[in-house]
Amino acid sequence: MLDKRVTVVVHAADPLSRAGVISHLQHQPTVELLERPGPTAGEEPRGTVAVALVDRVDEAAGAELRRLVRGGEQRVVLIASELREPELMTVVEYGVRAILWRHQATPQKLLRAVHSAARGEGELPPDLINRLLTQVGRLRRSAMDSTSSSFVPTLGMAPREVDVLRLVAEGMDTRQISDKLAYSERTVKNVLHALMTRLQLHNRAHAVAYALREGYI
Repeated sequence: MLDKRVTVVVHAADPLSRAGVISHLQHQPTVELLERPGPTAGEEPRGTVAVALVDRVDEAAGAELRRLVRGGEQRVVLIASELREPELMTVVEYGVRAILWRHQATPQKLLRAVHSAARGEGELPPDLINRLLTQVGRLRRSAMDSTSSSFVPTLGMAPREVDVLRLVAEGMDTRQISDKLAYSERTVKNVLHALMTRLQLHNRAHAVAYALREGYI
C-alpha cells in the first residue's frame, strides 16, 4: 500500500462503463478521483494514474493510449476485453503500466493495479505474461535466424539485473524475488528502477521483453 493518496482519472468512451470503474474506486481511502479527464495530455496533475477502459485496442484506442502516456505525465492502467498478440506488444511499448482483463477487474484487483502503476511498477495477468514471452521469443529467434553473426546484446546488463528479470519473467513479485535472491525488497526495486532508467524501459514487462530480445534470458 502507498503512504499517500493516488490521484486517478478514468477514461472510457461508454459513460456507463466509466461509472462502473468509478464505483469500484470512489470509496477507496487511498484513491482521489478526478471528476473528469482533461481533453489534452498533461492537463491532469503529474503522476496521475489514468485508468483506460476499452473493448479492444483499435486505432482510436491506440491513439488515446499514446496521448495518455506522452511525456510520462500519467501512468496508465488498461482494462481491456480483448487484446491480440501484436496489440499486446504495442501496448507494452507505449508504456502502459498495468493491464487487467475486463471480466477479471474486481475492485481489489483494480486497486492493486492502480497502486502498482503509481509506484512505477507493472502488472499483467499470467496468461498475458506467457503470451508476451512467447511473442518476444519468436521475434528473437527470427532476428537470430536473419543474421549470420552472433547475437550480441547492444547494451550491457549486470548479472544481478539478469537474475532479477529472469524471476520477473517467471511471474514473481517483488517480495518473492527478494526471498529467492536473498535481497531486500528495496534492493530489488532499486535494481529494476536503475535498469529501466538506464535503458529507457517503461515498466517490468517492457524490461522482460527487452532482455529476451537482447538474449539475456
